[in-house]
Amino acid sequence: MALGKHLICDMYGASALVDAGPAKDVLRRAGVAAGATVLQVAAHDFGERAGFTGVALLAESHISVHTWPEFGIATVDIFMCGSAEPEKSLDVLLSYFRPERHVSRMLSRGGGMAGEA
Repeated sequence: MALGKHLICDMYGASALVDAGPAKDVLRRAGVAAGATVLQVAAHDFGERAGFTGVALLAESHISVHTWPEFGIATVDIFMCGSAEPEKSLDVLLSYFRPERHVSRMLSRGGGMAGEA
């Protein structure tokens, strides 16, 4: 039995990659859409149109996004446990960044036996 789902996604040809302000609201909405409890949202703008990093701290774990406007790329990391649904968070983020294409993968986390390396 896995302890959580870890959804990672790379977005190519994405938009909205330079302004961390609106992204904070989107991270909050992405957490709520998944049925998660949003504890805190923070973002750091690297200035001069150099992208940003944003994180939603969840009771169920986290959502993070990193942007590279010079390459048109956003990367997303969504890790959630319990009944939260990371796929619903991804839908919100895809609607916001509107990539031309994206590649995502779901991983099961914490399902190994105790003592495994």
